[in-house]
Amino acid sequence: MTQDLARIRAFVQVFDAGGFSSAARQHGRSKALLSKYVTDLEDYLGVRLMNRTTRKLSLTEAGEAYYREASQLLQQLDDLDASISEQTSEPRGLLRVSAPRNFGESTLAPAIFAFLVDHPAVTLDLRLEDRYVDLVDEGIDVALRISTMTDSSLIARKIADMKVMVVASPALVRKVGVPRNPDELRSLPCIVDINLQGQANWRFVEDGRTVSVHVNGPVRCNSPLVARQAAVAGLGFAMLPSYLAEPVIEEGKLEAVLADRVPTGQTLQAVYPHRRHLAGKVRALIDHLVKWFEIHPVH
Repeated sequence: MTQDLARIRAFVQVFDAGGFSSAARQHGRSKALLSKYVTDLEDYLGVRLMNRTTRKLSLTEAGEAYYREASQLLQQLDDLDASISEQTSEPRGLLRVSAPRNFGESTLAPAIFAFLVDHPAVTLDLRLEDRYVDLVDEGIDVALRISTMTDSSLIARKIADMKVMVVASPALVRKVGVPRNPDELRSLPCIVDINLQGQANWRFVEDGRTVSVHVNGPVRCNSPLVARQAAVAGLGFAMLPSYLAEPVIEEGKLEAVLADRVPTGQTLQAVYPHRRHLAGKVRALIDHLVKWFEIHPVH
């Protein structure tokens, strides 16, 4: 059994590292031993798991299926081991984190790097992507998501409150005027970020109820940073997360409108799969982020 686990772990480590040489350096094992373990595993299964060339390593169809199951199995075993000693031992090991790209680059990275300074035994694999990430299929330990909704198949913990703002360039405001109510945005140029919840259907609060306003305009994009740039260029009103809007507002390049009509309730959430044992490294990171954003609130 121990030998079988060693072969499985070698296969997962080689693919995660992108090759035998990289895996050997990362895990302090010889390249020859890792190659033998992977070959033995393929011989045992009777199927090729990896396509190997001098420049590239990729998984076969069978290898992709085996990797998904094997990496989850190893993670569960690692979590079980960690749960026994997490109360007294330092968090350690590889931590896979997913987050939205712009939020990760501008706001999350300093918080996570401070965590790594405090926990030098932890190594980080940070995936910044503006798409829905399947935590289980992609082997993610924890994802940071900005949302009002939670996925019932996952466990979520609130990290911090978030807010959005409707903004436009001073030049555009002078040209078309300040909208007096959300409904006026229907006839004004707007920048649509398709990553925004609701996309072109912007939500507002009127008389204590939530209303949806369909907007349109000259630009559709899948990046809040690009939407901000389009707004600064005077192309339309944009709905942006406050952490991207406020620095540019302070520079005088954008103005906030309809501030009293924008709904609250969005939160930064840490989500992770249902597991019997939550790894100490994941719990430690989440606890750290809660404390970090209490001291450094998201503006």
